[in-house]
Amino acid sequence: MSELDDFRASTRQWLEANCPPEVRGPVRSEDEVIWGGRKAVFATPGHERWLKVMGERGWTAPEWPVEYGGGGLSREQAKVLAQELARLGAQPALNSFGVWMLGPALLKFGTEEQKKRFLPPIVRGEIRWCQGYSEPGAGSDLAGLQTRAEDRGDHWVVNGQKVWTSYADKADWIFCLVRTDPEAPKHLGISFVLFDMATPGVTTRPITLISGKSPFCETFFDDVRVEKENLVGELNRGWDVAKHLLAHERTMIGAMGEIGGGRPLGQVATGAIGVGDDGRLLDPMLRARIAELEVDAAAFRLALERTGDRMKAKQAHPALASMLKYYGSELNKRRHELLMAAGGSDALEWEGERSRDGAMARDWLRTKANSIEGGTSEIQLNILAKHVLQLPGA
Repeated sequence: MSELDDFRASTRQWLEANCPPEVRGPVRSEDEVIWGGRKAVFATPGHERWLKVMGERGWTAPEWPVEYGGGGLSREQAKVLAQELARLGAQPALNSFGVWMLGPALLKFGTEEQKKRFLPPIVRGEIRWCQGYSEPGAGSDLAGLQTRAEDRGDHWVVNGQKVWTSYADKADWIFCLVRTDPEAPKHLGISFVLFDMATPGVTTRPITLISGKSPFCETFFDDVRVEKENLVGELNRGWDVAKHLLAHERTMIGAMGEIGGGRPLGQVATGAIGVGDDGRLLDPMLRARIAELEVDAAAFRLALERTGDRMKAKQAHPALASMLKYYGSELNKRRHELLMAAGGSDALEWEGERSRDGAMARDWLRTKANSIEGGTSEIQLNILAKHVLQLPGA
């Protein structure tokens, strides 16, 4: 057997022994999603154990270096791990903006002290992070942000407001863009800082979406003290960190189109519409649309894998993240449109135990934000037109 075969065999054995039965199968509700953090509430003891054993092994961030709490796996080993987790139907051991976004930025721009201080707790799910980027007057034009950090010698004092801050009311810490030089051109004079959401002067207010629920918040900073040691990257060069992190955020949002979750479309449609004597879905148009989506999703999975390989080899085009974000967002919206079509009238139920409080309809409405958050689909197409197609005037 090859070394990779040996790794697969040992990984399969370990997962079989350590993956609790409660986390095998699709995530059935938001309560089962594992976010970790100081305020973590676990759906079952099995969910808590799953985070603990995976975090201790570093497999919540399998390709991060071992010295920072990661698994230290090669790209090929990480693929094997993902395949074995999928074979078991295991739920993610940790959903984390720290893993998806902040961690890669710290690995590139953080000091050695910052890496050792923040990365291991991220891997173990001990700190839940939120992202302080968008403002009421600075969404797509993010560089126009006005939240200011005033230099007070050994620390800064931050004042301003952020908006669409996902899970700010549940987060422990925030990674935040602030203006440290108001006289500089707007892409300059911005710094990237970290601070505890329990710091005096930080308040949050949830925003309700058309789904009736929302992860988003308004976040307010009133004379918030931020220590100088929590500056990531160079002073007034936070835009460099921000762009690097945005690429990972867009890839993360795009991956929603591949992850899916819940019951397969075919099962939902079969339960609502039924099958003919030949075992095929009775609605031929819906059957064709489901098949088309599954083909596109398979192609997208391969694109994600290829992009990951190119990123690891430092050969990925910077605009690839925009391509994945655009296509994955639109694919996820299509998937939920089809779930609504496949679910029939039952999919329209808004409340009640049978529909898990109208989960299908609320999730469908939530996906409308996929093509806005992290940069609108129009912004991503403009980036592709300019940097990939090199269209004149783009």
